Amino acid sequence: MIYGQTVNIILVTRAMSGDSSAKSQLLTDWYTRVYNYALKFLGDHDLAMEVSQLTFIAVHHKIETLQDPEKFRSWLYTILANNCRHQKRRRKDPAFSDLSSEAARKAMDLPCNNTNPEQQMIQQEAAFQLQQAILRLPEVQREVLIMKEFEGLKFREIAESLGISENTAKSRLYYAFKHLKETLSGYSYHPK
Repeated sequence: MIYGQTVNIILVTRAMSGDSSAKSQLLTDWYTRVYNYALKFLGDHDLAMEVSQLTFIAVHHKIETLQDPEKFRSWLYTILANNCRHQKRRRKDPAFSDLSSEAARKAMDLPCNNTNPEQQMIQQEAAFQLQQAILRLPEVQREVLIMKEFEGLKFREIAESLGISENTAKSRLYYAFKHLKETLSGYSYHPK
């Protein structure tokens, strides 16, 4: 599980006042998290890169409209989630099944530093199966799952980002886990 990074309030405040170097630093600090979210959501490197760029263009142009620097993370994920949804609708593919095992491993942030090639292959296959199961989740469940389990957002931040109640976020996460369990129940993972 990967947890999201904390927000540097001073940096966000400087960016909100138009400081270009602060905006650049925010991009540097948050680009990997934004890209990883988009990759997990979309399952495609090129689309994730495009969504990341669109997200930071929006952040650059709209950060002055942010009212509270402490809300930066949920505000950023609102923009990111909207861009991911828009890109998925534009693509009109129900799921992206051409994701390679290497891309799945990267998307799931699973290290493949095992020296045993068989174990490495099993780990990559497990990552691939998990990524495919996540891509099959309904969009609303996938968003909450990625934000909570991979990005480490609190339910309050998820609710703010998606414009839903905290209870709705919790319910969507519950059903996401239920669907993942059902989808992965037929997959056998037997490490030695």
